Amino acid sequence: MEMDISDRISLLKPHSKIFESSKMGLEKEGLRVSENGGISQIPHPKILGCPLTHPYITTDFSESLIELITPPLNGCDSVLTFLANTQSYLYHKLPSDQSFWHGSMPCVIRGETYIPIAEYGKSNRAKMKTIYRRGLANRYGSVMQTIAGIHFNYSFSQDFWKKYYSLSSTSQTLREFIDDSYMCMARNALRYGWVIPYLFGASPAVCKSFLKGYHDHSLQEFNISTLFEPYATSLRMGDIGYQNLCGDEAGVKASYNSLGHYIHSLKAGMQNISSEYEKIGLKVNGEYQQLNTNILQIENEYYSSVRPKPSADIDKKPLDALKEDGVAYIELRSIDINPLSPLGIDREQINFLESLLLYCLLEDSPLISTSEQNEIDINDKSVAHEGRKPGLKIIKKGEHITIQEWGKEILEKISHCSTLLSKRHSDDVINIGKRFSDASLTPSETILENMRENNQGFWEYTDTISKKCKDIYLKRKIDDNHFSFLDEQANISCQKVKEIELSDEISFDEFLQNYFDNS
Repeated sequence: MEMDISDRISLLKPHSKIFESSKMGLEKEGLRVSENGGISQIPHPKILGCPLTHPYITTDFSESLIELITPPLNGCDSVLTFLANTQSYLYHKLPSDQSFWHGSMPCVIRGETYIPIAEYGKSNRAKMKTIYRRGLANRYGSVMQTIAGIHFNYSFSQDFWKKYYSLSSTSQTLREFIDDSYMCMARNALRYGWVIPYLFGASPAVCKSFLKGYHDHSLQEFNISTLFEPYATSLRMGDIGYQNLCGDEAGVKASYNSLGHYIHSLKAGMQNISSEYEKIGLKVNGEYQQLNTNILQIENEYYSSVRPKPSADIDKKPLDALKEDGVAYIELRSIDINPLSPLGIDREQINFLESLLLYCLLEDSPLISTSEQNEIDINDKSVAHEGRKPGLKIIKKGEHITIQEWGKEILEKISHCSTLLSKRHSDDVINIGKRFSDASLTPSETILENMRENNQGFWEYTDTISKKCKDIYLKRKIDDNHFSFLDEQANISCQKVKEIELSDEISFDEFLQNYFDNS
């Protein structure tokens, strides 16, 4: 007999304690900003360590785009404490004339040349990371790469998988079952992904400098310095954000219908040349402009709101690790930094996201057809740009339905799943769920109302909040053990960089050739 979500919840109910051993982690990005509100032109502070090898404080696209990373931990209290202590450490180590921008959309941007690309050292590995970012700048523009967000990583324990496997009538091996289940989870996270920007989107406005010289957009003027959309939830996730346009034109779209399909579809993008990127050139005046002229330089270039991820293994490429070792966790990438929370995310939101991902695992997850993928793309764009518009309808299996109606259906099932986790999870799901029927409770609407009440544009509002946040964390009680731990990690990271540089025995050209020859 075929099982549905209610059957699966019932089967797992007697074993609900097993969810306490699930792991979660956060990755939070943010720009270092100077006192005048522009992107800092100062290199990554040496006191923070070396970003090439530091496991908890690194840089993303720009030298000024910091990324704070937690390890996989049990429960949201542990992960929020680690992130809060790391953010506190960051504020204490940053120069006094710099702050950590507390929003997803960037501060004032003076132009492409004022966005320094991240540098990682002299080693071949370091050069590859920088050239990859130079390729992103040449392909999409540096401005788009200054958008920041929060990634939520989640995995179930091996004990859970063994129990869930034993309760499922399947002829698959355990490894096949786990991979297939994570891919089912990822598909549902895509089809119901619009829920995240609607409930948690916090980027309804943007500084005009972000779109300077770019006229093909639907944004309206909020005031002299700010553009917005009246019902937007997350412009970061809309069509002014980071996209793989050439990938779409060439028909490269990651398939989540199985792990094999996913790996194959991304490898196709990495092996097919783009005529547009050939025009950029591989080298100009002897300097690499990108890693190659393919549609995707490497797999990470493909932007998606959801990624199946392998365990970290520095000696394996991500797709090779996925193929050889399987899926270790799911990464949600569609979360805006919430300026209304000093940390950008809080326990209530994490409890909802954990419940949502459990729902995505336990709900039926049919394969995604081309037509459904089109619906997913349309829904994501509609919710990002107009999610709070009264009566807005999105598409569910070819039929139009309001966000309130579909949201209520999904919420009931998420609430049912949350009972497997804790009473606190259930309460938080119900509280967050009120936003489906009352859009005024969403962060995006609250932010716009605050801007209007304070007569502030996007930059003034976010700059004020960023400085308040800095003040909060500088006054916060220091966790001496965590600070000492991060001091040690900073020293270890720089020692590792020296070792990597000393171990290089071939030229960068040979290193790059070997890397792609083994793809």
